[in-house]
Amino acid sequence: MMVMTADKNTERRERIFEEEFMPQIDALYTFAYHLTYNEDDANDLVQDTYLKAYRFIDNYIEGTNAKAWLFKILKNAFINQYRKRTKQPTRVDYEEVINFHEEEDTNYSSYMDMREEMFQAMMGDEVTNAINALPVDFRVVILLCDIEGFTYEEIAKIVDIPIGTVRSRLHRARNMLKVELRNYAASLGYQDKRSK
Repeated sequence: MMVMTADKNTERRERIFEEEFMPQIDALYTFAYHLTYNEDDANDLVQDTYLKAYRFIDNYIEGTNAKAWLFKILKNAFINQYRKRTKQPTRVDYEEVINFHEEEDTNYSSYMDMREEMFQAMMGDEVTNAINALPVDFRVVILLCDIEGFTYEEIAKIVDIPIGTVRSRLHRARNMLKVELRNYAASLGYQDKRSK
């Protein structure tokens, strides 16, 4: 009888993982990439997220917002990694540096992941660079709200801050982007009608 219950529990976990968690992998990777700016770090962060999600799958309520639950795990993993790295001295892989300088063709560095190309095409280099230049607290809420489409309530749960703070950060982030992108918009011929 106990073996039967364990089998059903394992089947349930695997079903939740496959049906509710795995469909979120692309969105998680995109979010991780725009937090880390590094493909390998983003992949590690997503892998860490899925390992933790599987480990704590019994805390997840089946049929609820799997995407928000996974984004919260990813955001916490990113913060933990960030804290760890700020306490450690910077490490340099000398082999990588030597290989980089010895290669005749360094075009591999211009390779872009398809998701990155889609993100770039959707917003353009200037907008992407402006978002990436935001402080991490502001970048996170912009990505979660304006790119991933989470509600203020969901963002508050993911980031663990009050809804008022979410609204405040979004407002400030959008104002920072507006200032940063004003010249770019003018170069495309857009005019600020409010100043007339």
